[in-house]
Amino acid sequence: MMKIFISIASYQDPLLESTIRSAYEKSDVPKNLTFAICDQSSIPLNIESIEFNNQIKYEHINPLYSEGPCWARSRIQNSFDDEDYYLQIDSHMQFEEGWDSYLIKYIKKIQSIDYEMHQLPIITCYPRSFDVLDIDNNKFDLNASDSNTHTIAFREDAMFIKENFCRQIGSIANKQICHGYLVAAGFLFSTKEFVKQIPYDPDFYFYGEEISLMLRAFTRGFGIFHIPAVPIFHLYADISKIKRKLHWDDEEDEKREIKWHEREHKSISKLNNIINNRVEGVFGLGKKRILKDFEFLSGVDLINKKIIDENKAFSAKFISSLPWDKNPY
Repeated sequence: MMKIFISIASYQDPLLESTIRSAYEKSDVPKNLTFAICDQSSIPLNIESIEFNNQIKYEHINPLYSEGPCWARSRIQNSFDDEDYYLQIDSHMQFEEGWDSYLIKYIKKIQSIDYEMHQLPIITCYPRSFDVLDIDNNKFDLNASDSNTHTIAFREDAMFIKENFCRQIGSIANKQICHGYLVAAGFLFSTKEFVKQIPYDPDFYFYGEEISLMLRAFTRGFGIFHIPAVPIFHLYADISKIKRKLHWDDEEDEKREIKWHEREHKSISKLNNIINNRVEGVFGLGKKRILKDFEFLSGVDLINKKIIDENKAFSAKFISSLPWDKNPY
């Protein structure tokens, strides 16, 4: 049995239960799913009303005591029980039929290649969008017509906006499977080795989460891959009429002893320390690859805050040119 551990960190999200049900109902083998949820909300879910609640590990936390998404994802991983696969998603997602078989098929295809990076695969992207038609009746409009391979690039207008931190953006590859050099925290599918070797660092807040996660995985020999038509869809704030509170909203943050901007400052500082190899142990860099290898793929020198190759940094052109079944180094 190929079991999947599904990590969902949720903050004041009215779509949390819909996300859980969609994953379960659209799965080919729903009995193999374990949901692990950190629900930071004013009103807890009625877990007893969910018929598969024996497959749900649920923690409810008053949002006043929440320390942010990475803290929540770190807590979730404490309940990992050696499941075969790890799926990390946001709490406002919808799934296509057979999503689990589809993702496992691609993981196995990648792992059929006998390089270390292919044995430690991470499938990731910013998923296609969906919109809410009728939240009460769970009616959604999925942007399923786009079957491209979505990759992730650096965002040209947001490089090094906070010390070593840069924003990311989706890009399109011209092939089915594609190497990658960035990860999305809202959709990440990997094997159990990801949880064992790259446990979540609760010190991070929001900025720095994805880059730090990527660098820790990259330097430990993991391979980042993008695949076509990812069968999971994300509700993006700029298209949604469903408004949800955010951790850093003034009304959410005002009663907390440690403010969100203090947590962000700590995140940026830690990212800088990781990049400059000043963090020891599991939350620092690994020893399988160096940042020069990352610069070769991405065209970005994170240490010196320089763009070496704009084509590599801001598009999928270079990674699209690399055969996915070869080691690019």
